[in-house]
Amino acid sequence: MKQFLIVGLGNFGFHLATHLYRKGHDVMAIDKSPVLVQSIKDLVTQAVIADATDAATIRELGVKNVDTAVVGIGSVLGDSILAVLNLQELGIPHIVAKAISDPHKKVLAKLGIQDIIFPEKDTALSMAKKLDNPNLIDYLPFMDGYGIIEIAVPEKFMGKSLKQINMTNTYGVQVVAIKDPDAKHTRFTPQADDILNPGDILILLGSEKGLDTLKTATEK
Repeated sequence: MKQFLIVGLGNFGFHLATHLYRKGHDVMAIDKSPVLVQSIKDLVTQAVIADATDAATIRELGVKNVDTAVVGIGSVLGDSILAVLNLQELGIPHIVAKAISDPHKKVLAKLGIQDIIFPEKDTALSMAKKLDNPNLIDYLPFMDGYGIIEIAVPEKFMGKSLKQINMTNTYGVQVVAIKDPDAKHTRFTPQADDILNPGDILILLGSEKGLDTLKTATEK
């Protein structure tokens, strides 16, 4: 069991906090809004009305020993930054912060925050990828310029081995795993002689450029 502090109980913070609690973790959720705190009080370990931009208030909460603090404040950039700085002063080892714009993300990065999430942007990007590629089942941003996708095996690849297709050298993407049609069996780190069958699902890791190249090639 890990200890988490969730700062900000908008949609993102609420669902993150309650999900972590259901997974068996110790979760303290805080927000300035009594209404939001009331809505989550029975769904987490502890819910507190508190202003994370107030350094004294944060110290009084006794949260310096949490494993991870997640700052889900996004609507006011200044509040997000102050909350991050207050948590850093406490020496919390792992801080995750939500960004709502590229400038916001840049400021958080300047503060030394390595785990920056962009929920709205990531969701929009994932949806755009799905709408653009009919074979695409799911898309997950991995790091800047890279992504992980689930894709139905394109018709032109069916019956061929991974060696024949040679995705790494041809498209610059790596096959991480292959799921069978019923999703009952997954072949992780598949071998070069593995044959792709109709209904198989490929899990691929690659650069955005490589994934786009693969998409274009399989549409021809």
